[in-house]
Amino acid sequence: MNKAITDGVVLMPTPFSAGLGVWARGDGTPGSDTYDGLATAAFVPADQDFGGCLEVQKTDSTQKLRYMVQTPLEPGCYLKITARIKAVSGNLPTVRIAGWAGSAGDTHVGGLVETGPGTALTSYGEVVEISAIVGAGDRGGVDMIWGTTPVYGHFGLDLTGSNGGVVRIDDIRIEDATHVFHRDLMNWVDVRDFGAIGDGVTDDSAAFAAADAAANGRRLLVSEGTYHLATSVTLNARVQFEGTVTMPDSAIFTLPLDFDLPTYIDAFGDEELAFKKAFQALLNNADHESLDLGGRRISITGPIDLQAAVPNRTSFAQRRVIRNGQLRAESSSNWDPDVVTSTATYNGNDKTRLTNVTNVANVPVGALVEGSGVGREVYVKAKNVGAQEITLSEALYDADGTQQYTFTRFKYILDFSGFENLQDFTITDVEFQCQEEASGILIAPEGSIMQIRDCIFNRPGHRGITSHGGGCQGMLIDRCNFISAENGLLTQNRQSVAITGNSNDIKLRNNRASQFKHFAVLSGSYNMIIGNHFFQGDSANSGLRSAGIVLALRSCHATITGNYIDNCSIEWTNEREPDPDFSSGFGFAGLTVNNNVFLCSHVADWFSFLIVKPHGTGHFINGLNVSGNAFRGVGVTINRVERVDTSFANLDHDKAKKITFTGNTFHNVENGCSNPLTVTHTQNSAASTWTVGTDSRLAFNGHAQEVEGLALRGQIRNSSNVRQYDAPYTLTQQGSGNNDVHVIFPTAVTGEVTLSIRADD
Repeated sequence: MNKAITDGVVLMPTPFSAGLGVWARGDGTPGSDTYDGLATAAFVPADQDFGGCLEVQKTDSTQKLRYMVQTPLEPGCYLKITARIKAVSGNLPTVRIAGWAGSAGDTHVGGLVETGPGTALTSYGEVVEISAIVGAGDRGGVDMIWGTTPVYGHFGLDLTGSNGGVVRIDDIRIEDATHVFHRDLMNWVDVRDFGAIGDGVTDDSAAFAAADAAANGRRLLVSEGTYHLATSVTLNARVQFEGTVTMPDSAIFTLPLDFDLPTYIDAFGDEELAFKKAFQALLNNADHESLDLGGRRISITGPIDLQAAVPNRTSFAQRRVIRNGQLRAESSSNWDPDVVTSTATYNGNDKTRLTNVTNVANVPVGALVEGSGVGREVYVKAKNVGAQEITLSEALYDADGTQQYTFTRFKYILDFSGFENLQDFTITDVEFQCQEEASGILIAPEGSIMQIRDCIFNRPGHRGITSHGGGCQGMLIDRCNFISAENGLLTQNRQSVAITGNSNDIKLRNNRASQFKHFAVLSGSYNMIIGNHFFQGDSANSGLRSAGIVLALRSCHATITGNYIDNCSIEWTNEREPDPDFSSGFGFAGLTVNNNVFLCSHVADWFSFLIVKPHGTGHFINGLNVSGNAFRGVGVTINRVERVDTSFANLDHDKAKKITFTGNTFHNVENGCSNPLTVTHTQNSAASTWTVGTDSRLAFNGHAQEVEGLALRGQIRNSSNVRQYDAPYTLTQQGSGNNDVHVIFPTAVTGEVTLSIRADD
């Protein structure tokens, strides 16, 4: 690179033969005294070593010689000033290259080094060449480091030492020496050439901005060093990092053309910090919608508080994506759960609030709440320290009064809980290597349409994906693999949960989960669970099994379709109701379970795949469709596939409505149920009342409430074997269990009938 050639910049001073009126005895600024007509200076036209040259007698303690024409200085350009000199007579001086730095407005830029190294003349007639390099960057070989503020200079030399000596000076040369510092192809711009210091302390933000502005299509080189950027910086050029940068947490580093995690790792030299700064830029720039981890495995030593990484935002509502990499939790005490106990008061009339909470300041937001009358997967959504109150993610079913609660805050690799609201955020193709240390993702307390796709949650210490508020509204979890760290434990000893959701419209599709305590605990309505495979068995004979899916809302209107449900159950409860006895509403309503494969092995015979667990009295089923499913026991025969868990209360079977339990296949199930149930009864002895049993095959062993069809099969005859043509009628809810039907004839008869009996109204 040579500015004199490429850009036509004039660097070389005029020769002394052209006149001494442009050569100053001072700084070279306008009005300076010149050597023209000076008695102690003269142009010598024919020196044997120099040809034409300037002869000067030293009369000042620092005898200056400056070219009065402004020599331009451009960022990234380095100038070499060279002079040849010899002593003629008298005292021998010391000589050095020198200059005067000028900025826009023709003002002097102070505080700079404006002289090169001194060289002492030691003999007469010996030609000595001296030189110095001036430029913006702090680079090896640069004698006068001027930064980017000066835009021109007046250059020449100084004579120091004793006065009286006479010297002769050849024409001074100023040349572009930038090529000394640049590599052959010259397709980059180095930030050091624009004043960056790289000492880790000096603010290099302006130098980075100047270098980026000058790049003009070339790459920006951040050469070796540690560059402190005290303010936000955006680099619009492509960047290559040999050195690293440091920044305050609040400063944003944006690389629109190189926005990927590997580049940020090069920039910051620390994977975890690089991820935080890249995420910060992701939420503060419209030029990119996704952060590509570049397939890198990033070692994480503690939970990443994502809102703390973006301190200028507490909410975000535009699509953003994290993709393509691994986040690995390294062994550290930072992953240990925080456990706090506290006494608090609960009133079911204020169903999601704890009051008079002692030690409330130490209760972490996002903590799991445990205590008497607390359902599964209830979390601290928010807290008010001044009021000593905690807002819960869900209501408690039987906790009125004051008691001690335990609050356990799991540590998540990605923790979004600091955001007030987060919408349309996606994580795809990321493996969470939890290492039995960390949990996976904690969702923001409010927001919608969180998408988690094609991810692996490998051996989470406690939880895979947790919502501690309403931020899971419309959440989509697709094609993810949840691998438990508890596969060697008996089911009853497990405590990990793959997915927790509180809001409506959650979609779980085509996921796989192995041997968690629960695959999903869902508290909202209109959820869809489609095409998943989750299995929770162990090797114990007659072993216990936990719920794969917990539906914690009775009027759930959920769809469970096309899943492979292996050694676990669907449990339908109302454990989110502070007054769990039925008083109004639809009851247990709106559940569809169709076209699933259910499998069990090594279980007790009382195990069932579908369990309804009312936490209070008076509840009933009002809308249940179980159809097209295949139920199978392997090496074991179970009593039935569905049952009521009466730990708290039974269902009111007399109020059951809209139950469809048809088209299912039962293998190794003793009492395969149906609703409506088709029963064929043969009466061999003449009787006017035929008792038709349902043999425990009505859904949930319910009451025989309705006969929706009756067909006579063949001839009806009296005791004399005479045909009878009288039509019978039926009485329902007969017998001790209210599950028999009486078929009534006017006279005692024999024969055969087929009935369609319903357990609902």
